[in-house]
Amino acid sequence: MRFLEKHFAGDGGIREMVGIALPMVVSHACDTIMTFTDRLFLSRVGSVHMSAAMGGGLSTFLMISFFLGLTGYSTALVAQNLGAGRKDRCGTASAQAFLIAIAAYPLILAAAPLGHRFFEVVGVEPEQLALQIAYFDIMIYGTIFGLLRGCLSSFFSGIGRTRVVMIAAMVSMVVNIAANYALIYGKWGLPAMGIRGAAWGTILGSAFGVAVLGIAYSQRWIREEFCVFSGFRFDWRMMKRLLHYGYPAGFEFLLNMLAFTSMVLIFHSRGLATAAAVTTVFNWDMVSFVPLIGIEIAVTSLMGRYMGARRPETAHRATMSGLKIGFVYSSAILFFFVFFPAQLVDVFRPRQADAVFEAARPVAVFMIRMASLYVMIEAMVVVFAGALRGAGDTFWAMAISVTLHWMLIPVLLVMFHVFDASVETAWMVVVGVFMLFSLLFYLRYRSGKWKTIRVIGPEEVLVVLPAEGFHEVGEI
Repeated sequence: MRFLEKHFAGDGGIREMVGIALPMVVSHACDTIMTFTDRLFLSRVGSVHMSAAMGGGLSTFLMISFFLGLTGYSTALVAQNLGAGRKDRCGTASAQAFLIAIAAYPLILAAAPLGHRFFEVVGVEPEQLALQIAYFDIMIYGTIFGLLRGCLSSFFSGIGRTRVVMIAAMVSMVVNIAANYALIYGKWGLPAMGIRGAAWGTILGSAFGVAVLGIAYSQRWIREEFCVFSGFRFDWRMMKRLLHYGYPAGFEFLLNMLAFTSMVLIFHSRGLATAAAVTTVFNWDMVSFVPLIGIEIAVTSLMGRYMGARRPETAHRATMSGLKIGFVYSSAILFFFVFFPAQLVDVFRPRQADAVFEAARPVAVFMIRMASLYVMIEAMVVVFAGALRGAGDTFWAMAISVTLHWMLIPVLLVMFHVFDASVETAWMVVVGVFMLFSLLFYLRYRSGKWKTIRVIGPEEVLVVLPAEGFHEVGEI
């Protein structure tokens, strides 16, 4: 009984963390299933199509990553205003994120030619390049839905209503899978569009997800309690705060995505078989990692809420609860990566005999087994990174994360172009570097510097909410 009370009950315990994290984990799992299924459908057409969708999709996401990271910090602002008893300011914080997203969209479209140039610079094989450009050129127009969904999700995460985000993700997933199946293969009287159908299906699914969140955002009680419409105006004080604390997260997201996408395309430049192997591995790595982002968001939300209420010890307890949940999930992934790598790779076997896949298969099996070494580390990274961001320690979170990701680029280039290493050897070194640098997140958190940061000034704190003050909003 004492054990259950220590770890599960009370503010910051596992029960409260699960209440917020579970819908976000399911939400990100839906995104994972959606992307995973798209690539699975395309793998039946051919391994090159699957690789092209990954390269094009990552590059599209790269184009919006800065703005997603920047506006995503509105989760912490909304949570801290809620914790300080300023519900009327939650809508104002959310509005600044929307204004940034709307202003960003034309800039993203104007920068689209940079994506083509990026593919050429890294040396993608011509057979894959044509398909990749076709996918990218369609997906770039759907980025507005990704930006709006990020803003809406941040608001609901900040007030603890994560079930809404989960429902929107589930709707988006169902629509996306159905549309992609029909448009890729030409089902239900629709033309077979291949990789272009995959792009249009993804955009359609994203639009439906935004619609669900928009309807929830427009509910009367949301409008009245959080002033989401009356507070929808430019507020320099709140915008300045979002830009100040959010830009490190934005740059972190941008630089990390640029590094990760570059790393993937460097592997792709080693030939079609290597591209297929790496795409297969990262499809499964996505399964292991993306749901952890749901835990990270929950940690950020609770950390921001309790720090806004001036309760750092409870914030620390919430972080530890997130870490325990992350370790349980990652342990299950570890089991499959160690004991069933061949079966995981064979999921992406094309319908017809494919020489590219057969050459890629042994490499992919080795890489998945090696990836099992860092799956537990990933849980630690996302939890401590989420805690630092929620407390306002965004610069250090950015510095550690960016340094880690960009270390991988010169390592890969040296391995391939100086030592002429095999793909397997280069992957082993990448895994080792990731595990080493990830410990920096733990050391920064352990230093306790985050306890001294004040995102919301004392003059803005109307009331320090008691324990039960959070549950009314956070219940699901």
